[in-house]
Amino acid sequence: MFARKKNKTMKAEVVKELSTQEIKERLEEEKKGLTKLKLTHAISPLDNPRKIGENRKTIARLLTELKKRELAEQQA
Repeated sequence: MFARKKNKTMKAEVVKELSTQEIKERLEEEKKGLTKLKLTHAISPLDNPRKIGENRKTIARLLTELKKRELAEQQA
C-alpha cells in the first residue's frame, strides 16, 4: 500500500559492526550535527523537529556501545 521512508538513524546492529575508531569518529560527527540542528531550530523551526530526537538517540547508541567495549576491555 504505502511505501515507508527509510529511517536514517543508526540501529544498534549497525553500531556493533563498527570498529571502536569508527564509533568515535561517528560520535563526533553526530554531536556536531546535533548542535547544528539545535541552532537551526532555534533560529527558524525545522520541517521535521523529530530529527533532533533521532540524532540524540543515535548518539546514545554510539555511547552505549563504546561503554560496553570499554567495560569488556577492563574485564579481559
